[in-house]
Amino acid sequence: MNFIEFNGAKYSLHHPINISIPMHKGFGQVNAFHAPPFRVTPVKEGDFIGAVKLGGPVNFMNVQVNPHGNGTHTECVGHISQEDYYVNECLKTYFHLAEYIKVYPALEENGDKVIHRRHIEMMYAGSPQVNALIIATLPNEEEKMSRNYSGSNPTYIHPEAMEYIVELGIEHLLVDFPSVDREEDGGALAAHRIFWNYPSNPRLHCTITELIFVPEEVKEGQYLLQIAIPNIALDAVPSRIWLYKSED
Repeated sequence: MNFIEFNGAKYSLHHPINISIPMHKGFGQVNAFHAPPFRVTPVKEGDFIGAVKLGGPVNFMNVQVNPHGNGTHTECVGHISQEDYYVNECLKTYFHLAEYIKVYPALEENGDKVIHRRHIEMMYAGSPQVNALIIATLPNEEEKMSRNYSGSNPTYIHPEAMEYIVELGIEHLLVDFPSVDREEDGGALAAHRIFWNYPSNPRLHCTITELIFVPEEVKEGQYLLQIAIPNIALDAVPSRIWLYKSED
C-alpha cells in the first residue's frame, strides 16, 4: 500500500514531509528558555565505557534533554497543571487533518511580535474535518533550525487569537516558535490556558507542538498530519512531525 485513506481522502506515503527540528549534540542546536543543551555522553563504569570509538564494545549512551528548549516537542495540559498529565497518555490518536498557514506577525510598539486573530481569519480556510492547525511565521528562514531564542522575546499568540483557534475546533496546534505565550509574561500563560481550557474543564486530548520548521517549498493548504512521540511519561516530549499530501 502506498497511500493512507483518511476521512474519505487518499494521502500519498511517498515523500513524507518532515517538519520537526532534530535534536543533536554539538554546535548549531536550537535553544529556548536558556535550557541546558542537548547532550549525549557514554556510560562509564569501572573499566567499561559505552563508546565504540573510545574502545568500548558497544555504544551505550546517557542523554540529557529538555524537551521545551532543545527542539521540536509536543506538550499536553500537564505543562501548566497542578495535576499530573502526561502527553503519552493524553494524545490518543496520531493522524489528523491539518491546515497549514503562513503568517507575518504584527510588530507592536513595544517590540513584541504577535499573531492576532485577524491573521488567522485572513489565512485559515478550514473545513469541518480539520482539527489541527500548523502556523509558520514569515520570513521562514532555515536559520530557525539552529536559532538561539533565549532572551530574544520571540513571536507569540495573542489570547484573543487563541480563543478564535479554539472556536474553530482546533485540537492540535503546531507553531514554529518556542511558545504560544510571551517568553516573559509573569507566569500568566494565557494562551496555553485558553487552548486547554484550564483549569475549569481541561481539554485533555489536545496538544501544542512548538519549535517546528516547515521547509519553504511546502505550500499552504490541507495535509494529513502525523504526530509521532516516544512513550515517555512527561508533560512534553520530543516529537517528529510528518505531513502527507493528498492524492486527489
